[in-house]
Amino acid sequence: MPKSTAQTSATRSPSKLRLSLVTLSVAAALTACGQADQPAANVATEPAPQVSESVVDNVAETISESEKANAMYERFFEESVARSPETLTYLGRKERADEWTDRSDKAAEENLALTKKQLAELQTLDKAKLDQATSLSYDLLKQALEEEIEDHKWRLYNYPVNQMFGTHSGVVSLLINQHRISSVKDAENYVARLNGVKGLFDQLVTNIEARTAANIIPPKFVFPHVIRDSKNIISGAPFDDGEPSTLLADFTGKLDALAAKEGSELTEEKKAELLAAATSALTTSVQPAYEKLIAHLTELETKATTDDGVWKWKNGDEFYNVALKRTTTTDLTADQIHEIGLSEVARIHDEMRAIKDKVKFDGELKAFMQFMREDDQFYYNNDQAGKDRYLAEATALIDNMKGQLDAMFITKPKADLSVKAVEPFREQSAGKAFYQRPSEDGSRPGLYYANLYDMKAMPTYQMEALAYHEGIPGHHMQLAIQQELQNVPKFRKFGGYTAYTEGWGLYSEYLPKEFGAYEDPYSDFGRLAMELWRACRLVVDTGIHAKKWTREEGIAYYTDNTPNAVSDGVKMVERHIVMPSQATAYKIGMMKILELRKQARDQLGDKFDIRGFHDEVLKYGALPLNVLEDKINAWVTKQQA
Repeated sequence: MPKSTAQTSATRSPSKLRLSLVTLSVAAALTACGQADQPAANVATEPAPQVSESVVDNVAETISESEKANAMYERFFEESVARSPETLTYLGRKERADEWTDRSDKAAEENLALTKKQLAELQTLDKAKLDQATSLSYDLLKQALEEEIEDHKWRLYNYPVNQMFGTHSGVVSLLINQHRISSVKDAENYVARLNGVKGLFDQLVTNIEARTAANIIPPKFVFPHVIRDSKNIISGAPFDDGEPSTLLADFTGKLDALAAKEGSELTEEKKAELLAAATSALTTSVQPAYEKLIAHLTELETKATTDDGVWKWKNGDEFYNVALKRTTTTDLTADQIHEIGLSEVARIHDEMRAIKDKVKFDGELKAFMQFMREDDQFYYNNDQAGKDRYLAEATALIDNMKGQLDAMFITKPKADLSVKAVEPFREQSAGKAFYQRPSEDGSRPGLYYANLYDMKAMPTYQMEALAYHEGIPGHHMQLAIQQELQNVPKFRKFGGYTAYTEGWGLYSEYLPKEFGAYEDPYSDFGRLAMELWRACRLVVDTGIHAKKWTREEGIAYYTDNTPNAVSDGVKMVERHIVMPSQATAYKIGMMKILELRKQARDQLGDKFDIRGFHDEVLKYGALPLNVLEDKINAWVTKQQA
């Protein structure tokens, strides 16, 4: 996690000035209890309130130590992101935009050394002298640094390339979606990155070999996905005689857009020079890099097995317990999470039966699920017209929700949100839907990606819940607000806790129902179907990684218990396998938010304000669930006063 803070210049002003301002505010607070309407003569002749020297000294110490801490957080963040050119680009910054992040063992050891240095320096602060906000940041940062150090021993416990993510797809995604070209220098940096792909992939293959030596090899199903996606990237011109490849088309389009700008610095001669340089980089760097990766994976595939869970790795059970703790920010065991999942599946099935009866379906729940899965009325055509219709209606749902936010929230994000189809180069392997936060400077909006490769996997009755989860009031609401928080450390603005973030996303599917959404019972069934899906995740993730379920057993569980397409079950189980524990975050996080809301409502009665509750949940950025609980409890106490 990035580890530092952004402070405005005003909050980093010299301590002497800060002391004078705070002393005045202390004096104002001491006089605020007097009656405002007493005669002016009395006010003039009353002695001024005296602020004790000890109070002033304590305030000065708090300011000084908090300023020191905040400057430290800022520096730590900059030290960390400076080591990752991709992170800088994701943040919308131009530094090191001609490079890729060093993925060597040497770099990993340097990162560990930096983390240890930062932790040691952090602990030189006098925590007792920090103000409340800075103290919270201290606790979160200390925990993050300690966990990074503890987790270094697990650094090989992952698959660097898989069907969900990896360097092979990340390179293309970053260049297309993040690397903006608004100047000739940006274009030259793009070409430099193309030329750097060969060296980057040399490191990637070395890292895969290190995992192979530790017997950490992806299961067989992963290889066809990654090999196919890699071949797609080097298909088309200039690699063959086809249409322009994904990367060449992107670069050409961005150059055309730059040239079309009024007063553009890009001449026709320079444009031709850049296109020639990009073409050369694609054939001399990108193509051999992907060919080397494909050859290596093709050979490695012969060593792969069909064992799926991390239990197959050395100390895999210990790793999985750590992963669950990091993901859920709780001490729940695999067995406990498994049982919670089974219980929630049964509860949601009962609510679905009520909807089945409401629409007068004649048959059992399983038959109703099959009807929802297969009936053509719930699916748009798998052509461009059908896909355009889906995007238009998803956009309309989000636009409509924007008009209702005042009833749910006090604070709303400034950054805009756009809906976009997943790009062709990764749509066959990417998930059903996902969100990408806006750039730090606001120049790029938040993006809700819908995967429209197979329209049979995108039923219309789930459209509402998906839009609310990924867009508004879900991830865009939470992550854009987090990014826009003032006087909050950057490691908190841009870091996160999956249980909090995805718990909010799933809670956001439910919340609109309380404000009139899901009028169509089939859409309400879709909402329940998506919550059911997350409950099943608790069962299947723990089943695969702790109970040695097979891939096929996991797929069968989804098919038997949900209305989703079989292809959804296949993708989900394959996601569980390559991202152990991650999918448990959604339901655990949602249940905690609902639990805290119920407790607050029960304790406050008529004083409970849903808008205030949501502000309290969102105002600190992402938090571990236990810390969120502390904040809500404190908010309730304050409301009761």
